[in-house]
Amino acid sequence: MATARAMVERRRASRVLIRIPIKIFSNDMQGQPLDTPAEAIAVSRYGALLRVPYSPALGSQIEILNGHSQETREFRVVRIGKTDSDGLFELGVEILYPMRNFWGIQFPDEFPA
Repeated sequence: MATARAMVERRRASRVLIRIPIKIFSNDMQGQPLDTPAEAIAVSRYGALLRVPYSPALGSQIEILNGHSQETREFRVVRIGKTDSDGLFELGVEILYPMRNFWGIQFPDEFPA
């Protein structure tokens, strides 16, 4: 089992606990389009931890609309957590094309220019 220290050392970038309203665009099991409101609860330059009302397939691609900036990016589902008491799933996602700061925040390990 990995230690907390090993997990921190494996991370490519710092993670910030923050609540950002998002919308997820994907397809359901029958291929029908889904447009689902959700929330990012922790973000980094390369991904996020989301709370969502459904569980997509591991490895599937989803589009996320940042509710603050109205910008959309593609992500891959890399982890699916168990539902919590309110029936939401926690998804770990990684951004597919990290060209710029999708979340619009300054991360702790960034230095002002």
